[in-house]
This record gives sequence, C-alpha cells and structure tokens, in this order.
Amino acid sequence: MTEKLYLQNSYIKETRSKLTASTENILEFDRTIFYPTGGGQPCDTGTIRANGKLFNVVEVTKQGESVLHRIDGELNTTNIEVMQEIDWNRRYSHMRYHTAIHIIDAVVHHSSGKYGMITGSQIYQDRARVDFDFQDFSRELAERIIEDSNKVVMEKHPILIREMTSEEALSIPDLARTEPGRELIKKLGVVRVIEIKDIDAQADGGTHVNNTAEVGKIHLSGIESKGKRNKRMSIVLTGQ
Repeated sequence: MTEKLYLQNSYIKETRSKLTASTENILEFDRTIFYPTGGGQPCDTGTIRANGKLFNVVEVTKQGESVLHRIDGELNTTNIEVMQEIDWNRRYSHMRYHTAIHIIDAVVHHSSGKYGMITGSQIYQDRARVDFDFQDFSRELAERIIEDSNKVVMEKHPILIREMTSEEALSIPDLARTEPGRELIKKLGVVRVIEIKDIDAQADGGTHVNNTAEVGKIHLSGIESKGKRNKRMSIVLTGQ
C-alpha cells in the first residue's frame, strides 16, 4: 500500500520516500507525490533520484492500493531512500483544468434551467474537454455556461478537501452524480470530497487548486455533437 501524498496536498513538489519494490523499470514506494492516471486526469511525470542517478518517471498507474512508477531505466534494488520530484508545470496545469471542470459542472448542475448533466471529461496539459447529456445544446448556451463559470472563478472561492464515510457521502444528494459514481462510493471506506465553498461539493480523487482565482479565465474553444444527446465542449485556460 502506498501513502498518497497528492491526495493530502496537491502543492507538494518534491519529497523523500523509500523504495519498497522494484521490477526492472517499475517502482513502488512507501509514499508518493506522483498522481496516477485516473478520473480523466493524466498522470504526473518527473524524476526519481536514487543511488546517485537520476531517472525520469514516464508513467504512473494505480494497482489496487499501490501506485506504480515506470522509469526510463532499471533500478534493481529496494529499501533505499530516494528523492521524488514532479514536473510542477504539468501538475499545476492539470490542477487548474480539473478545478475548471468542477466549476462548469456546478454551473450546469445548479442552473435554474437544469441544462443537462456532465457525463465525462478529459484533461490535457493545455486544454480539456467536457461531455454532456443535453436535450438542447447550442454555442449560445455553451457561451452562457462559460460566462457563468468565469463569474465563479472571479469570486475567489476557497477550495477545501474533506473526508467522510461512505454512509455520510451517500446521504448527501448529488455528491456523486452518476450511478457508477454512487456504486464506487459504496465500496469506499473513506470518501474524499472536493468542496468549492458556497458553490458545490463532489466526491473526487484528483488534484485541485486552493482557490477558484487560480484557474484563470476559461475560454470556449469548440463544441461538438457526438450524437442526439451527447455533446462535447472544449476549453482552454489563460492567465491566473
């Protein structure tokens, strides 16, 4: 089992850890700051310094409660101390886009018109996309959603991390907004919740900024129809 420091504090850029398992170029540590691919968010990359050598971390995945790090070399040893360092620019970009998606989700979900619901999303370092189930969708509506989302950004809402039991989480309406999400909560002993203060709260396992102001300005870069009700919105962020 790996202690997941990225869930406790998304702003940790480097840390020391112990190498607990090594199979050629796949490493496992007692704790890590590297976020593994999941939930529409790409993994972190960065470096591992061990035995006087520097290795690039090129892929991070989760396997059960373990986090596995693939490096660009071989390190066939264990029980040594290493220094982990993430590519901060990549991580921070993912944090900003992930929070932007939560803001858009909140605007859509809590809108007086009940526009529809988000069905999925994908984050990249320089952009993101959000998929919706919408009865009616148009560029005008998409632009209205982005405008309302930018208002939330500019209001500078703090973003808090809370933990609760699955029973508590299931008792809160809309903490998980899809049936798969609710089923996942039932299997978890502890549920991590991301709260945009006074705006919204959702069960989530990703990394986020501390305040909506850090997101910057959200721009609509495109819309697509993926079917009768399946629509897609693409966004980019500027400034901070």
